[in-house]
Amino acid sequence: MNFELMASMMCADYGNLEKEVRSLEEGGIDSFHIDIMDGRYVPNFAMSLNDMRYIAKATQKPLDVHLMIEHPNNRIQLFLQYLRKGDTVYIHPEAEYHPSTTLQSIINAGMIPGIAINPGTSVETVMEMLRIVKKVLVMSVNPGNAGQMYLPYVGKKFTKLLSMTEDMDFDIYWDGACSADKIIEFAPKGVKGFVLGTTLLFGKEQTYGQTIKNIRELNF
Repeated sequence: MNFELMASMMCADYGNLEKEVRSLEEGGIDSFHIDIMDGRYVPNFAMSLNDMRYIAKATQKPLDVHLMIEHPNNRIQLFLQYLRKGDTVYIHPEAEYHPSTTLQSIINAGMIPGIAINPGTSVETVMEMLRIVKKVLVMSVNPGNAGQMYLPYVGKKFTKLLSMTEDMDFDIYWDGACSADKIIEFAPKGVKGFVLGTTLLFGKEQTYGQTIKNIRELNF
């Protein structure tokens, strides 16, 4: 079973960030998921521009930047200037008056455009953007904090989106409360990748490499 695993770096040990990045790389992580929060769009502050810059310099693996900020178009160039072609940038459609303009800026910079869909956001409200983006990050929890419980009704949203991927040419990614049973259920259905946080990856006794190996060897 071929699927991508992304490390949610807001859950990392910031006292040893260089070691964390190296250990995750050596352990076989596919990319680094960077949660940027402004305390306005979501009720929390998480990673900063400088955190993102550091990780971009510390690894050759792709970055997966999730902008949980109001009006990202006002600040998008701040982030794009430190990213590399092939990195992904997700925005929340509700956070912008004209999200397609922001997505076009991401495309023009050579990045992969994506949208993040909150649990309370219907697929119908983002339908036209599905024709622009290459990735859709589906939130299975309300955005803003790690360690939340999975919201079961989001499963139907995955099913609806999976039926559209071939026609509209985008991939689907899971973010939030990602447990082994969710990977076992949704990877075979076509979910392309999973953001790993405290549920499966961080704060465990075994090494990142062993954890990632165990996930890739799940019994499908």
